[in-house]
Amino acid sequence: MIGWAAKSIAAGLLIASTTGCTALTQPIDGVPANRLPREFFAEPKNDLVPVDIAMLSLEPSREYLIGPGDILGVYIEGVLPFNPPNSPPEPPPVNFPDAESTLPPSIGYPIAVQEDGTLSLPLIEPLKVGDLTLEQVRDAVREAYIDSDILRPEKARPIVTIIKERTVDVIVVREDGGGGLSTNNLGSQFLTGGSDRSARGGLVKLKAYQNDILHALVETGGLPGLNAKNEVKVLRANRTNQAIRDKFMEQFYAQQRAAMLDPCACAPELPEDPTILRIPLRLPPGVMPQISRKDVELHDGDIIYIESRETEIFYTGGLLPGGQFPLPRDYDLDVLGAMAMAGNGAYGTGRQGGGGIGGLGGQIATLPPGLLYILRNTKCNGQVAIEVDLTEAINDPRKRPLIQAGDTLILQYKCEEELINFGLGTFFTFGIRELLAN
Repeated sequence: MIGWAAKSIAAGLLIASTTGCTALTQPIDGVPANRLPREFFAEPKNDLVPVDIAMLSLEPSREYLIGPGDILGVYIEGVLPFNPPNSPPEPPPVNFPDAESTLPPSIGYPIAVQEDGTLSLPLIEPLKVGDLTLEQVRDAVREAYIDSDILRPEKARPIVTIIKERTVDVIVVREDGGGGLSTNNLGSQFLTGGSDRSARGGLVKLKAYQNDILHALVETGGLPGLNAKNEVKVLRANRTNQAIRDKFMEQFYAQQRAAMLDPCACAPELPEDPTILRIPLRLPPGVMPQISRKDVELHDGDIIYIESRETEIFYTGGLLPGGQFPLPRDYDLDVLGAMAMAGNGAYGTGRQGGGGIGGLGGQIATLPPGLLYILRNTKCNGQVAIEVDLTEAINDPRKRPLIQAGDTLILQYKCEEELINFGLGTFFTFGIRELLAN
C-alpha cells in the first residue's frame, strides 16, 4: 500500500515536471496578503469627502475699493474738459462696457489709477484714491478743487464712475485636457488617436475680488477632470518663493550626486517642494480643510498647475491579457475589479486557455486559474510579491488587496489545478476514444 502511494506521488511529480506546471517551473516567491505589514498596502479612497468648492473663492466685497489699474470715468464741469468762459458746457461722454463686463454704462473721461494709487487730474496735485470707495473718491476730488480755489462750492459737482475694473494676470496650466482616456488598454488608445494628455494653458485675466482659484478654474474649464489629480497646485510668482525653489532644487541635486558616489546607496526621491501650495479637493472623513483667504487669493504672475495622473496605472500579465490600465481616481479598485477591468474575471479561463498542463484540456471543462500575484514596488527599487488566493478573495472581502499605482498583476494556475486540467483533458481526449473503440 505504501509502495503504491509512493508510486502515485512520484508519477504526479513526474507529470508536473515534464508537462509544465507553472507553479514549479516558473515560481514566484509570494507572501500572503495577511502576513504583510500595513505599509505595503494602498490607502483606501472610497470614503474621501469632497472639499466645499466655496472655500476656493474669495468672499465678495460689499463695496468696491479703488486700486491701481482701475480706469475711472471722470467729468468735472469747466475743468475736464476745459470750457472757455461764457460758452455752454460740453456734455460728458458715455462709455458702454464690453459684452463680458457686468458694469453699467459709465460717464466721464477715462483716467487710470497709477501704481502708487493716485489719480492725476488737471490743475491739482495727484490725488490719493487707493482703497477708497467711489463716493469717497468723488468727495476727495470735490474738496481738492475747492481747496485749490479752482471751483466754487456751488459749482463743484464732479462725476466719478468706473469704466474698467483692474485685473490680475495669472497662468493656468492643465494636464486634464482632451477627450480623456477610458479604462481600456492605454496603448491601444494612443495608437487609435486617443488623448495624449498634453498640457494646455494660458493667461487668465481675473477681475478684482475674483482673483481666486475657483474663478481661475472656471475660466479654464472647471474643476480638474478624471485625468487629473485631486488637488490644485499654486506656484507663487514672488521673488522670495522663486529663490527658495532654486535653493531647494540645488540641495536635491547635491544629495543625488552624493548618492551616486556610493554604489550601495539608494538615490533619494524628489521630496515635496515647500514653496508649492497644494490644495486637496478630497479629504478623509473628519479632516477639516485648512484653506485660508491667503491661500486662495491670486496675484500677478501666479501659476495654477493641474497635474496629470498619467503615472497612476497598473500592469497585467501571465494568464491575464497584457496591458496597462488607469486606476480610478475617486474610488478603490481591488484585485477582482482589476481583473475584470483587464478583461478576465476571477472565474475566467485565462488568456491562454489554460497553458502548461491545463492547456491540453483547455477547451473541455477546465478549472479556472486561482492564483494571483501582485508585484508591488518598494523603496530603493525593491519589490514585494503579494499572493492572493482567488477562491479566498471571492469569499472574504478582507483578502482582496487594493491595487495601487505601479502594480503588476500576474495570474497563474495552482499546480493542482493544472494537474486536474491535465487529467480531464487526457480523459476526454483518450479515454472517450477508447470507450467508443471498445
